[in-house]
Amino acid sequence: MVRGVLCFLCLMSIPISAAAQTTDAGFNEALSGSMASVVKTMHATIRQNLAEAAQNMPADEYSFKATPQVRSFAEIVGHVVNANFFFCSQAKGEPPPSKENFEKVADKTALVKGINDALKYCDDVYNGTTDANFNTLITMAGPAKKQASRGSVLVFNTTHNNEHYGNLIVYMRLKGHVPPSTARAQQKK
Repeated sequence: MVRGVLCFLCLMSIPISAAAQTTDAGFNEALSGSMASVVKTMHATIRQNLAEAAQNMPADEYSFKATPQVRSFAEIVGHVVNANFFFCSQAKGEPPPSKENFEKVADKTALVKGINDALKYCDDVYNGTTDANFNTLITMAGPAKKQASRGSVLVFNTTHNNEHYGNLIVYMRLKGHVPPSTARAQQKK
């Protein structure tokens, strides 16, 4: 009996601790029967985290690397800018609106503008995604000309964004800064 109660209490605490460590949107608010709605919610959460992380990191720390072998904070932000322009343009069925390689940009002001522009571009694509067009096949640019559904490209984009937000969190913490998602969770307490 005691073991059963302890197991129940442990299981009940998992969603609370997981939500506090990742983002301020819990899975119970994000999940629905609509795939389009789910990816829109996922995008809205990660876009806020990315934009705020880029804004909150001091300019003189944009060159910081956790180790010499990895990208700098600026290079990660630039990589995310490039990827958002690419994946959202593919889902929309058009060439990327920017030809600049943001991974080569070191200036905070330019990268904050770049991430905000890329995320705004993606906002329009996610908002234009419905359950009716979620599974529409598109042909990805590149030598393979791989076909994928519009929705799967957008899911991949949010997954990629979350992966790199995780990198940015580590960099921010190593420099003594509180990541945006954690800061918002702490404000709610």
